[in-house]
Amino acid sequence: MDVRQRIGRNLQRIRRGKGLSQEELAHLARIHQTYLSGVEGGKRNPSVLVLDRIAQALGVDVCELVARPDAPTQS
Repeated sequence: MDVRQRIGRNLQRIRRGKGLSQEELAHLARIHQTYLSGVEGGKRNPSVLVLDRIAQALGVDVCELVARPDAPTQS
């Protein structure tokens, strides 16, 4: 699986688990909702700084966004 797809799947799982819409998360992370949608869909290649803003908005460590599905998380 491409790392962008992995980030997108992790992002979507975490976001939904916290009951946030893409629009709400985009606002919290200070990025455009269509950009967030592209990241979540595995189409965009976000910078480390953008990943950090998304992770902070979600209240998780950035490593949870890039973790492999079989890797333990730090929750």
